[in-house]
Amino acid sequence: MIFAHYIKEIGGGAESARSLSSEDARHLYAAMLDGGVPDLELGAIMLGLRVKGETLEEMSGFMAAVDDRTQALDAPNGRLRPVVVPSYNGARKEANLTPLLAMLLQRFGVPVLVHGLIEGLGRVTSGQIFRELGIKPSVTPDQIQLALDSHRLVFAPLNALSPGIHNLLALRARMGVRSTAHSLVKMIDPFHGKGVLIATATHPAFIDLMRGLLQARDGRAILLRGTEGEPFANPKRRPRLEYVHDGQSETLFEAEHDSLRGLPNLPSATDAVSTARWIRKVLDNQVPLPKPIANQLACCLVASGYAESLNQAKAIIAIEISGMASA
Repeated sequence: MIFAHYIKEIGGGAESARSLSSEDARHLYAAMLDGGVPDLELGAIMLGLRVKGETLEEMSGFMAAVDDRTQALDAPNGRLRPVVVPSYNGARKEANLTPLLAMLLQRFGVPVLVHGLIEGLGRVTSGQIFRELGIKPSVTPDQIQLALDSHRLVFAPLNALSPGIHNLLALRARMGVRSTAHSLVKMIDPFHGKGVLIATATHPAFIDLMRGLLQARDGRAILLRGTEGEPFANPKRRPRLEYVHDGQSETLFEAEHDSLRGLPNLPSATDAVSTARWIRKVLDNQVPLPKPIANQLACCLVASGYAESLNQAKAIIAIEISGMASA
């Protein structure tokens, strides 16, 4: 396979760079995931895409290649769709509350797969917090499926689900910048359309791109602006929460813009031990659940099939989680 053609297309500069077709994008990314692109060409392709920016057609092709190389999982028996929670940014300034959302869903019997990186290059990852909560990573496909079926909650390192994109993600340490892989991992659904994806982005332009991709893939997802890139609603100010399904996008909660009336009771520090201790207090009803996360939980209950409507989900949360903030 000759890669100069692709490099010329995407790396031609501001005036002559052109986007790839979905089929070309799929073939190119397949070679990248399979380790079939030499280092020099691989670096040129990754930087060319970063400078040019990805189109919806390209992202569709890239994602198709990732899907082909992602370990497929079976949804546990029952009527509820599993919720897929990609967790790749980790905490720096704010506590990472992704494990809290996952454990709340588990309480309702909703199967939850959290996938991500164990080490966070100085950030506090969900894997580190889960470890403090007694939940160890499942490192083989069989372990992942067993934990999902038995406990309804599993944390899976990325290399157990999709080694090819894990290798591309790891190139950030050598290249110093993010790449397309950092966006694609947040779209991985090992249930191939039968799950509910928690899809997050930070920049408005990419939220629009992600919405288009989710609609084109015709799956179910809760789309929101992440908290430092993590897939939980900011507990201080709720982002817009969209429910993408049947090729459409439905806003379930609008973003909050008003001045804060008071700060929620949050972890005093961002390290894994402090965050895990605070999460236990929330689960034990010693600390109230921040309302934005209760809102996101309600969205997930609707998308997973646990509740028939948003109002029913809000009522269930108000009744079933005693002492926590209602949605």
